[in-house]
Amino acid sequence: MVTTKKTPAKKVVAKKAPAKKVAAKTEGVAKATPADTKPKVSKTEGHAKPAAGKYIFATGRRKTSIANVRLFAGTGDIVINKKAFNVYFPNKPQQDTALRPLAVTGLAGEYYFVAHVSGGGKMSQVGAVRHGVAQALAKLNSDLQNVLKKNGFLTRDDRKKERKKPGLRGARRAPQWAKR
Repeated sequence: MVTTKKTPAKKVVAKKAPAKKVAAKTEGVAKATPADTKPKVSKTEGHAKPAAGKYIFATGRRKTSIANVRLFAGTGDIVINKKAFNVYFPNKPQQDTALRPLAVTGLAGEYYFVAHVSGGGKMSQVGAVRHGVAQALAKLNSDLQNVLKKNGFLTRDDRKKERKKPGLRGARRAPQWAKR
């Protein structure tokens, strides 16, 4: 007689669906949205304003432009090279770029500055003024410094025009090559 082994039948196990996490009920507490996670800077608290007539000095640089910026507390006219801001930087993109550090920190109406800019072209001078204003604002408070650093206003853009090399027509452009 031949005996056969009985193999046990495979058990079918139903897979459980992953358990859903039950959110803890919090009364009166709103969930944090991505907009809430951005660092907020209060306009009147957290930094000491310079006294009337006093200013914060900073130097901004971009390419060959150098901007010496004096940041004053209060409302006043922004002056660059003894000219009105709108006259010296007539284009709206130039004005927006120069005032961007004040706009990002939310201090646009509370501070004004006087700057002396030399060297370079207009766009280089705009970058130097922006860098100088950001440097001056960073001296007010570490919270402002963090906000400005995250937006890249405290980093000096050190890109400059590359020098011409001997035997070339420009920095890298070689003369046209002729086979014959």
